[in-house]
Amino acid sequence: MVKNPNACGECHLVLAEGVDQCPHHPSSRVSSDWNGYAIIMQPERSEIAKRLKVELPGKYALKVNIN
Repeated sequence: MVKNPNACGECHLVLAEGVDQCPHHPSSRVSSDWNGYAIIMQPERSEIAKRLKVELPGKYALKVNIN
């Protein structure tokens, strides 16, 4: 079974495989329980980035479930 990589509960950044701490929010909880996927290349021009409050390019989960 393939496990989802973790995503940050604060900024929704999808982390590289095996990474369990967000580089932007080190104290935030991470979860492998997330849905949706967006690659944001130009946050200043992206409606999804505005809704997620994303300021940096990257791969983001649309919804992160933190238990």
